[in-house]
Amino acid sequence: MSAALALSIVAPCYNEEAGLAAFVARMSAAAQAAVGADYELILVDDGSRDRTWSVIRGLSADHPRIVGVRLSRNHGHQLAVTAGLSRVRGRRVMVIDADLQDPPELVGPMIARLDEGYDVVFGRRRQRAGESIFKRATASLFYRTLAALTETEIPLDTGDFRLMSRRIVDRLNAMPERDRFIRGMVAWLGGTQTEFLYDRDPRLAGETHYTLRRMVRLAIDGLTGFSTAPLRLAMILAGFGLLVAGALLVYVLWGFVTHSATPGWTSLALIVVFFSTAQLACLAIFGEYLGRTYMQSKGRPLYMIDEIVAGDASEARD
Repeated sequence: MSAALALSIVAPCYNEEAGLAAFVARMSAAAQAAVGADYELILVDDGSRDRTWSVIRGLSADHPRIVGVRLSRNHGHQLAVTAGLSRVRGRRVMVIDADLQDPPELVGPMIARLDEGYDVVFGRRRQRAGESIFKRATASLFYRTLAALTETEIPLDTGDFRLMSRRIVDRLNAMPERDRFIRGMVAWLGGTQTEFLYDRDPRLAGETHYTLRRMVRLAIDGLTGFSTAPLRLAMILAGFGLLVAGALLVYVLWGFVTHSATPGWTSLALIVVFFSTAQLACLAIFGEYLGRTYMQSKGRPLYMIDEIVAGDASEARD
């Protein structure tokens, strides 16, 4: 293989023991058909709790073009992708999950599109087979809310399945932020980007690892990483509070003048609840941004790699 390969493929893996061999077989065949032997497949084990790493080691021993990267613990999907991108040698770089929801066979057509002069070809889903109505609805709501609030134009209904030029990947690797939202970061980098429409398949095996908690976390990363709208919301709440206070002042004065004020605690309780809730909401927003700034200022590594295997060679990392 040459020093600069035609294609690098990065696939984050978390508890993918059951379907990993099938993914590697399909991905390797698709890459072989697209660029011949001039490719590498980087499998990043994101602290799996099953035998995923053992499977990766075995596959790497049997396939010289497979590189295995083992992270020290579960860092999350976005950092697992980041770790893989830091190891690529290809002129073109594909990011794809190992669950076979995104068809590996699309690598050839996506390369053809990239070679037309684009910097990024991102997969945009037409259909999402095997996903619940709740997940499809919340995903749609998230993307449209993000589009309305962010200053960066992030394509709708897209994940991290994409093909990128080496120039974009090098720029992406140079971005040091900790709370990463890769699809937003790639959009922020600009260049010439185009969509590739496809139908998403159901998972081959196992269950989705994007629980509701992880989805909410990713949504927060996207909103806070690419928008200051939540901070402006605090100012809007403050202005609305002033309007409510002014209206209540007029109401109280009118009741005093006309002697129509009814003694009671309901109105007072409503006032206290409203302003207390608004203040807590503002504090929560400020705290989220402040906490991210604090964690970023620590300067800790984004991830830790325990071991790297490639063919018969292996490398341990501290």
